[in-house]
Amino acid sequence: MRKNKPGQRLAFLSDANVDTLAECLVAFANGDGGLIVLGVDEQGREIETVWEEEAEGSLREAASLCRPPVPSQWQQVEGENGTLIGINVPRSSDLHTLYDGRVLIRSGNWNRPLSGEEVSALAKSKNTAEFETSVVPGARPTDLNRDIIRDYLDRREARGSAKVTSTEELLFEIGATDRDGNPTSIGILLFGKNPQVFFPQSGIVFVKFMGTEPRGEDGTVGYGRRDELTGPLPRIIDRAWNVIFEEMRVGAKVNGLEREELTEYPRFAVREALVNAIAHRDYRISGRRIEIRMYANRMEIISPGGLPGYMTLDNLVEEHFSRNPRLVNGLYQWGYIEELGLGIDQMIEEMTQAGHPPPQFRAAPHAFTVILSNKRERAAVPKWTRSMNERQARALTFVRENGSITNREYRQLCSDVSAETLRLDLVDLVDRGLLLKIGAKKGTYYILK
Repeated sequence: MRKNKPGQRLAFLSDANVDTLAECLVAFANGDGGLIVLGVDEQGREIETVWEEEAEGSLREAASLCRPPVPSQWQQVEGENGTLIGINVPRSSDLHTLYDGRVLIRSGNWNRPLSGEEVSALAKSKNTAEFETSVVPGARPTDLNRDIIRDYLDRREARGSAKVTSTEELLFEIGATDRDGNPTSIGILLFGKNPQVFFPQSGIVFVKFMGTEPRGEDGTVGYGRRDELTGPLPRIIDRAWNVIFEEMRVGAKVNGLEREELTEYPRFAVREALVNAIAHRDYRISGRRIEIRMYANRMEIISPGGLPGYMTLDNLVEEHFSRNPRLVNGLYQWGYIEELGLGIDQMIEEMTQAGHPPPQFRAAPHAFTVILSNKRERAAVPKWTRSMNERQARALTFVRENGSITNREYRQLCSDVSAETLRLDLVDLVDRGLLLKIGAKKGTYYILK
């Protein structure tokens, strides 16, 4: 297990401690689910044998501490020294608490209690998951595209999932149909012949502007290309990527005898922003489609619907919560999502490694926007940026460009974040030896160490 690390969907427990097990059950059920492996420490070392009888008794007792009880399944996990006991916890449509009233969520590799405001936001988001499995009025089994379903099954099997014996049974299990084979919302969005008949808002509008503003210098419409992309969501992802790549400038640099292609924006960052917009938008909002706006100096991907559940700009990198869990899982099985919950931080790293400023994220009540800048610096930010949040990466970019940063300048960079959070960001960078604090009180500023 040493090659795996505990995180958003994986927990290692050295023993079958009842209280710790109950906390993990609640945290995973309230989030996107996860796997608990017993007899393994946080570094993935197998340190103690946990017997089935012991695990079974602990799980029963732990479940009794959860309100309501958390459903789970036993799962065998292959370890270096034999088979380990795993407990698979699916995402739940209920809001779960511990016996003492705490509501926990998985945050990175630990279980975090939610505040009262976060609990309310999470409870509201739990209700939205019913949209995915609701039967679409007027839709029939013939509205599903069998070729697209076959493509999904082939890619799913290529990822290592078990071979399907009954396509109809699998479609029901993943929530794409009801027991009678009638398509649900997620079924139409993923496999529909023409999903926009039922969900006109599920398409994408791509616009390429000639300058840095939506209008030209003479006040007329400033775009040079406008495409409307339709079809099932996997095909929309492919079509949108092709359009974006056609419009991206491509250059090259030569290292020795090697020629390296340089795109205007890092491929992974663009694809991740695109897939995230499709996976996490609120499809209940009609009248608005996802918009991709390419300007001369930046790309904006705007997704209808604010951040889901308890998610905020502050915890966007460290935590993960899906508004559309079945859609996310479908795109993961299809191969459009590489690893659940790890996209945002890798997007930031790809941008900074390529010498770009970190992505900007804007959260409004009914829209979420990712902004990628095509500005490229001469030197790329080192690889240690992978362990920091987007705000800290932005601060380091500012220091590289300007030589130093003050608390006031950092607050101007991140105006929607509390001053205390930003202060702690800078303290963390100093503690890790990345920044050096100069001066005191109002005269304090920070430089690269």
